[in-house]
Amino acid sequence: MTGEIEIKQKAPKKRKIASLDKRKARVGWLFVLPFIIGLVCIYLPIIKDSLWYTFNHIGTEIIEQDGERYSQMTVEFVGLSNYQQALFGGDYKDFVPTLLTGIGNLIFEIPAILLFSLFMAVLLNQKMVGRAAFRAIFFLPVIVATGLMVATDNMESVGEIGSINDGSGGEAAEAQGGMVSTMDLQSLFGSMKVGQGLVKYVVDIINRIYSIVNRSGVQMLIFLSGLQSISPAIYEACKIDGASGWETFWKITFPMISPMILVNAVYTVIDAFTTESNTVMNYINSVGNEDVAGAMSWIYFLIVMLIIGAVAGIMSMFVFYQRKD
Repeated sequence: MTGEIEIKQKAPKKRKIASLDKRKARVGWLFVLPFIIGLVCIYLPIIKDSLWYTFNHIGTEIIEQDGERYSQMTVEFVGLSNYQQALFGGDYKDFVPTLLTGIGNLIFEIPAILLFSLFMAVLLNQKMVGRAAFRAIFFLPVIVATGLMVATDNMESVGEIGSINDGSGGEAAEAQGGMVSTMDLQSLFGSMKVGQGLVKYVVDIINRIYSIVNRSGVQMLIFLSGLQSISPAIYEACKIDGASGWETFWKITFPMISPMILVNAVYTVIDAFTTESNTVMNYINSVGNEDVAGAMSWIYFLIVMLIIGAVAGIMSMFVFYQRKD
């Protein structure tokens, strides 16, 4: 109509509501924010300085000022000299054998700890009388593994390093004093045509059973949490379909806890790297030259990071993530 002003009201904008996954992601970043701040502000500068000092020779000099004497730190750039001494220096010839032995023990212990902790988690997840008590018993070594026990492990580690140096047959004596010998298993598995390598691996696992049980408590709890997150309706459906316990484990249980296997594998590597009974770390701490010791630490750190990357990369290809949408 003429003379009338047509007024158009804009429709109110719809408020976008973040999805549940996005809100969970924001809460997750909020929880890890203190760690990120500490990492950037505190740890990264320390790590940078630690790496820089491995390329330098750190010393002290005495200066006189106003009739008084002071000691001042001096930094002299030497390039890769510290790394060359660590790997090829005559004074540190035991570092490479100790490093190879430590990495070999690490690769050996990862599958043994994962298999044992998974086996015990599956057993302790069953309905039985005293289940909580059994869980506490198997987690008890993680709590009491301090003080005298750690000192005993360190003494054993020093003995292993000493056996590399003097060649006095300490390893052979230890093998003779073990619970099981290779000859025992050869006679047991003789008719099964089991290879010598597998027999030796089983012997080493049995003789190191204390260390394996002692370091499997946290992994067992992680596996238990993963097993308890599986819906019982899935197992009921498998039972209705007539699936056996073996088929249920490999088709349902194992794929659904595969993310926990990856987490435990990475945790086991880091735990072995930081434990006080680590033979490589004990050797590095015994080195008198701090410059060379720093270079050794970074060499070992980079090798462990490569192992973690290889383990994570290989196992990620077989990890199954359940979609809940």
